[in-house]
Amino acid sequence: MTIQNYKKWIMVTADAAQAFDAVTSGVAHWWTRPDQPLRQIGDRARFSFPPGQSYWTFELTGADKPSRVEWTCVGALHIHEGQPKAIETEWLGTQVFWDIHTNAGGTRIDLEHAGLTPQLLCYDICEAGWDMFFLGSLQQYLDTGQGAPHRG
Repeated sequence: MTIQNYKKWIMVTADAAQAFDAVTSGVAHWWTRPDQPLRQIGDRARFSFPPGQSYWTFELTGADKPSRVEWTCVGALHIHEGQPKAIETEWLGTQVFWDIHTNAGGTRIDLEHAGLTPQLLCYDICEAGWDMFFLGSLQQYLDTGQGAPHRG
């Protein structure tokens, strides 16, 4: 049985450098406001979703501007009512890979969340969340300059 990570891609009109900036220092424009931006390898940012207590802390573990960004989850507390306690730390140790490629049609961004698999308790919830923020808000932000981040 093959374990399938969450993987999706989008095409945007923004150039690769703008896409790179959006997934490092510009995350507040399309996902949620971190406590600090991710600018350099080793930077850590906590992404919370007020008014609740859930958060994820990511470390920028790879950056090759403008083509690749790597995040590693180093802290997690995903509280979701009605779910077992085990859901709270399922993202811990997972990695998010952003591959950015320019072609004639614009810029393609491939997102793979390694470790976010259908076997996790949170998969359906998290897949819907990434779809909303990656397929929707990030694409909108890079095409129009206006995303739809969580504002809680």
